[in-house]
Amino acid sequence: MSNGFEQQGLIEPVARLMEEFNRLPGIGPKTASRLVFFLLRAPDEQAHALAEALASLKDNVRFCSRCFNITVSDPCMICSNPARDQARICVVEEPLDVLAIERTSAWRGVYHVLHGRIAPLEGMNREDIRFDELVDRVRTEQVDEVLLATNPNLEGEATSFHLHRALAPLGVKVTRLARGLPTGGDLEWADPSTLGSALEGRREL
Repeated sequence: MSNGFEQQGLIEPVARLMEEFNRLPGIGPKTASRLVFFLLRAPDEQAHALAEALASLKDNVRFCSRCFNITVSDPCMICSNPARDQARICVVEEPLDVLAIERTSAWRGVYHVLHGRIAPLEGMNREDIRFDELVDRVRTEQVDEVLLATNPNLEGEATSFHLHRALAPLGVKVTRLARGLPTGGDLEWADPSTLGSALEGRREL
């Protein structure tokens, strides 16, 4: 069955790769075409290296059975690190959020990756993310604090609300990331929501 690229008169291998690139988020038909023709002109070693990297990604990367972050070993290197505070869990939406928090070097606990957020309008509900796995983890492990680090938007707030409601009866301390003004920012350019959060989250010096 021919795809849209083949209908443009492209030969099958070229059209097929364009179609696959076009399936990726943020890549439209024009970008897909540029990528394919770049690879056609590139040295064979570069194209083969890309193919090998993609195959290695799918063959070797998995999800940690404890925190559901990406890993090549199970448990992941963060869960298995004795220097990490295993009693403090930071809950994030995606693996990329783990990388962002790790770059700060400010969190020494472990993580739990939801792989999504509660967004009923998009068909994402509690059972579609790693929600119940977190609740089970808090029930079975010695957990002192769960830090909810979901995104500060409507879906992230809804997810945080439902998580808090499920975790609070278990007797665990549930916290939320503080929100406020960015370092180096000016008050006059702050939106009302951000400035309001900064005022509510003020602390004594």
